[in-house]
Amino acid sequence: MLKGIPSIISPELLKVLCEMGHSDRIVIADGNFPAESMGKNAKVIRCDGHGVPEILDAILQLFPLDTYVEKPVLLMEVMKGDDAKTPIWDEYKKIIAKYDQRGADTVGTIERFKFYDEAKQAYAIIATSEKAIYANVMLQKGVI
Repeated sequence: MLKGIPSIISPELLKVLCEMGHSDRIVIADGNFPAESMGKNAKVIRCDGHGVPEILDAILQLFPLDTYVEKPVLLMEVMKGDDAKTPIWDEYKKIIAKYDQRGADTVGTIERFKFYDEAKQAYAIIATSEKAIYANVMLQKGVI
C-alpha cells in the first residue's frame, strides 16, 4: 500500500502513468470501445467494474495535463445523425476543473474515426465498464 494513491489505481496503471512522458496520451475507454483492437501497439489495462468518471478523477490526482497544447483532453464527437445525449461530458468537465485551472477549456472533441486513429497511437488504453455512450476520453500528459 502507498499513501496518497487512489485505491482504484492498480499497480499496473500506476506503473503506466509513471512510464508516460510529456505529450504521451492515454485513453480511458467506455465499455463499447474496441480497446484490444485499437490498442495493438499500446498497453491495454482492464478496469472492469469501474466507470470512466471515477477513473478520470483518480488519474487526474496524479497526472498533469499538457499545458503546451490548447486541448489536452479529447472526446469522441457524436456522429452526425445520431441524436445521442452526452451528459457524462459535463461530469468530466467538473472533474477536470478540480485538478486543472483551465477547466472546461482543456476539453476538445474530434470526429469518431479520427479519435480511433489517435487512440491507435496512444501509449495506453484503459478499458472500463462505462455504459454511457460517447464516453471515451483521451488525455495528453504534461509536465510537473
